[in-house]
Amino acid sequence: MKEQLLELEKKAITDLKTISDASELEQFRVTYLGKKGLLTSVMKRLGELPANERPEFGKLANRIKTNLSGLLDELRDKISAKAAGQETILDVTLPGRAPFYGHLHPLSLIIKDVCQILSRMGFRVVKGPNVELDYYNFEALNIPRDHPARDMQDTFYVSDNVVLRTHTSPIQIRVMETQNPPVSIIAPGKVYRRDSDVSHTPMFHQVEGLLVDQHVTFGDLKGTLTCFLNEMFGPDTRLRFRPSFFPFTEPSAEVDIRCVICGGRGCRTCSNTGWLEILGSGMVDPAVYGFVDYDAEVYSGFAFGMGIERLAMLKYGIDDIQLFYRNDMRFLRQF
Repeated sequence: MKEQLLELEKKAITDLKTISDASELEQFRVTYLGKKGLLTSVMKRLGELPANERPEFGKLANRIKTNLSGLLDELRDKISAKAAGQETILDVTLPGRAPFYGHLHPLSLIIKDVCQILSRMGFRVVKGPNVELDYYNFEALNIPRDHPARDMQDTFYVSDNVVLRTHTSPIQIRVMETQNPPVSIIAPGKVYRRDSDVSHTPMFHQVEGLLVDQHVTFGDLKGTLTCFLNEMFGPDTRLRFRPSFFPFTEPSAEVDIRCVICGGRGCRTCSNTGWLEILGSGMVDPAVYGFVDYDAEVYSGFAFGMGIERLAMLKYGIDDIQLFYRNDMRFLRQF
């Protein structure tokens, strides 16, 4: 009976090779695998065998049935595909299709450029938590609970003493707590504020920098930012420093660049002033050193901060900040 089974399998495989349509395939199924088929008839004679031979015979019969069923299904798929005109034909003479490669998001490109420029100038990249203690986000930066500057931040509170950081400046405090001067760091990352329109989003990106050492002056700050902006926007970029106010720097200054859209002639982007605000900066307020045990009589330093989305909009001529977050491939593929 074992030989009979093997001979039946061999004949069935031979018959399969001659089948060309669905009706012949169905006839094959009935002949070999149907309830009254040849394979079923042989398997019904299992009881005629001695008890010790039945397991081996049953195992062989099941293997043959599984094999024939698989070949049957495979041929059925091919016949169906051919009938539907979907048979796959490989034409090796056709030119190959180049794969589509992903690329960096425009914000990632700007963060990369900023970090590379400032790293070459001696700044070290550091990162910190997005969910921050009120102490690091405000108090240690000379912004107590009753300070009016807190209204500028529009903060997301997790609890009374925990917030989504409104800037990356808390990282500066964390670094100064653990490191003695000299300190020269930049802190890129996401920040969060309650604001949303064509020029603001609730989550955006900043890079903030800090340098603390002996004999650091406002002239060092101006030289550093001038060099950075000339690298970022070109060597002919003109800039100006305007007096401003930040709780953690004194004196403080806003930095503007000549409008990259109109070249300083005046347009809607620059409100016809010829200048665009690009970042905030200033000398570290001595009160901040008191939170990190630095001697304000010995050490001085400067800090600066900029919005990545703002830089990207100016560098690439984008007029709607929300384009960065809509995942429109037509927009993203331009970069």
